[in-house]
Amino acid sequence: MKLKYFPIAIIVTCLTTLDVAANQTPSFSKKDLKIAAELRDQALEGSKDYEIVESLTTEVGPRMAGTPGDAAAVKWGVAKLKELGFDKVWTEPVTFPTWKRGVETAEVIAPYPQPLVITALGFSVATSEEGLTAEIVQFDDLDALEKAPDNAAEGKIVFIRNRMERARDGSGYGPAVAARGSGASEAAKKGALGILIRSIGTDTDRMAHTGMMRYEEGIEKIPAAALSAPDADLLENMIRRGKSVTVSMTIGAKSGDAYTSHNVIGEITGSEKPEEYVIIGAHLDSWDLGTGALDDGAGIGITAAAAKLILGLPQRPKRSIRVIMFANEEQGLVGGKAYADAHKDDVQNIITAAESDFGAGKIWRIDSKVKPEALPAVKQMVEVMKPLGIAYGNNEAGGGPDLIPLRGKGISVFSLRQDGTDYFDYHHTPNDTLDKIDPEALRQNTAAYVIFAYLSAQFDGDFGSGFHQK
Repeated sequence: MKLKYFPIAIIVTCLTTLDVAANQTPSFSKKDLKIAAELRDQALEGSKDYEIVESLTTEVGPRMAGTPGDAAAVKWGVAKLKELGFDKVWTEPVTFPTWKRGVETAEVIAPYPQPLVITALGFSVATSEEGLTAEIVQFDDLDALEKAPDNAAEGKIVFIRNRMERARDGSGYGPAVAARGSGASEAAKKGALGILIRSIGTDTDRMAHTGMMRYEEGIEKIPAAALSAPDADLLENMIRRGKSVTVSMTIGAKSGDAYTSHNVIGEITGSEKPEEYVIIGAHLDSWDLGTGALDDGAGIGITAAAAKLILGLPQRPKRSIRVIMFANEEQGLVGGKAYADAHKDDVQNIITAAESDFGAGKIWRIDSKVKPEALPAVKQMVEVMKPLGIAYGNNEAGGGPDLIPLRGKGISVFSLRQDGTDYFDYHHTPNDTLDKIDPEALRQNTAAYVIFAYLSAQFDGDFGSGFHQK
């Protein structure tokens, strides 16, 4: 189904008659609004978004932080931004500890011997070379494990069976992912030798979902892995029969040396206030199982392609626009933290920011986090997005994972909410590949981001960065 949009003249007429507060005038000129609508329509007709994602997934592929794929991705990012014609392209260093996956196998030993599909969770310790064999003890969720007696898992392997709920906005992820993040240390407190969790995902494929976990300081580190959904079902069915279930698992993961990667940055330099800038971006790294098409190759393609459209204008926007390809988001927002630390004295110059990191589903809502006086300008921006099927949500935007550190320092942010109904079917699995991207949906995303970036760079006021956003 093709996106339909209204003639530019009609849009501009509507925009100039918005019901704004008394004594306030529209924040954007008719010319700015007309150019934004034209950029939107160009994006819908076709841009380089899909081409960029295809290039990244084909020429680099998996790019887990600290691996040769990571280094290749940084080199690719610099070359791609230069090829697209950015006024400035540079890198900034990001240093972090590394982790390697190694062998990962599991099987039921008794009462019904069968193989299991697992994947180690990020930064899990290894089992011994002989593996770990123990009885399974099942818990409904992390909360049930935390409330269990201190010896509830003594000498056993904990199995947390909680299921993630499917939701358009991805809201099922937060409640479920706690089991991945904290499960190992909570299990160790109860005497467990290892932990298996149902994959944090919404699919029924026999593929396990990896992802980062954390060990609590002072608590014994135990091996941690995720089961594919069908294998989690299998364990539940065996346990339901009332017999002791014994599993053997082998994990060969290990930590490596510290590594320095880079945030890759491309800038469109502003024509009037070049020191002030808008951020759009995505993270360049991925997990190692798939090719990182949805997480987050799509975001790289969307934001770089949106900027390329603006680069095609006869005149640069008033303020600069930076496309940031953040390093190592997956293992703890490391690139986002590094950028925030490096630019902590520059917060008031960051007009606003938005990150694309939720796949390639169509954007259906835009949220802001701006000072109240800037809301009329936000509403004008949304009017240009309405033909894309995008409505305004609220003034409580988060901006995206890599922007959390900057948001903590007081920047204004926007969230362009994508439809993530099926995003967690593929998230952190071998199935995160290019064929999952719908080119039409990708173009709609690019159209929304080009409106956001261009109008934000043209805004004569400020959205509140450095003054009230805490």
